[in-house]
Amino acid sequence: MTVTTPPPSGTAQSPAGYAVARGRSASFLVHRRAAVVACLLLIGLAGACLAALCLGESTVAPEQAVRVVFGLSSTDEFVVGTLRLPRLTVGLLVGAALGVAGALIQTVARNPLASPDVIGVTHGASALTVGALTYGVGSATVLPYWSVGGGLLAAGLVYLFAWRGGLHAVRFVLIGIGFAVALRSLTQLFITKADFQVAQQAAVWMTGSLNGRGYQEAEPLAWALLLLLPAVLWAARAQRTVVLDDDTATALGVRLGPVRLALATLGVLLAALATGAAGPVDFVALLAPQIARRLTRTAQIPLLCSALAGALITVLADVPARVLFSPTELPVGVVTAAIGAPYLLWLIVNTRSGGRA
Repeated sequence: MTVTTPPPSGTAQSPAGYAVARGRSASFLVHRRAAVVACLLLIGLAGACLAALCLGESTVAPEQAVRVVFGLSSTDEFVVGTLRLPRLTVGLLVGAALGVAGALIQTVARNPLASPDVIGVTHGASALTVGALTYGVGSATVLPYWSVGGGLLAAGLVYLFAWRGGLHAVRFVLIGIGFAVALRSLTQLFITKADFQVAQQAAVWMTGSLNGRGYQEAEPLAWALLLLLPAVLWAARAQRTVVLDDDTATALGVRLGPVRLALATLGVLLAALATGAAGPVDFVALLAPQIARRLTRTAQIPLLCSALAGALITVLADVPARVLFSPTELPVGVVTAAIGAPYLLWLIVNTRSGGRA
């Protein structure tokens, strides 16, 4: 498949800023700036991955790390192949899932403050997961399922209470914040009722950590994302109508209610799956879509760029989390929170009151 310039004069013209990608049986529009940004993010992500493989308590030369990854050398195999590569894989998948989840939820709410960790989705996942740990009904293999269930339940309650003949953006965010506070309190209650070992395990999990994560967590998440890929491709197309005003979208025959519900459900599901794999890694879903949108300057948030930005943020944050206080490793969620909290305050100060979504 190749990207071509718009057709010559006298034929159908592509919109300004777009090129036509043509395949054997289909063609579609590609936003030029978004394509360039995606390539740059991909290059930055490759550099971040290399840094994650090379830096740590012991340093590995870049060329040696690459040779180990491609199976060309057994030197440093334990450090790179056993310790760092599985952790990096989880970070990439979690960051990409959170980036897309944040983009979908912000699109539905039409509010840059509406991300899974702000409106209570990840808090619902945390509450049910920690509750399962406290009462002995959760293990490493089933924790992701508890997380998905908690995230979906929390999102359903927020959507139900926020709906008043329509989904008002400000009300949606405020009710979500209220649920987030209540669910965080419930999680703390579960922790106080748990024994010391479970409480410690839950406290570490709640900070969002890649410590000790590996292919056991990456494999089910990768399969889930692969199964959801057709839905994500549909969502990328459906976004174009959701960002329109209600009257225009209705005139075009779009059933906004079901489309918004489907987009929100997909976003919540992705966020809950990521939370189940690594715990609640805060602010990635808030930052990644806004970075992608500001870089691409598109009308809707580009999902591919959001996924790449989310993966880049997570991997970059995990490097100082491992290196700064070596041999002690910080949870990656601590670093992302340190980056994201000031940005959230800036958004709150600068965001104007939203209208009906």
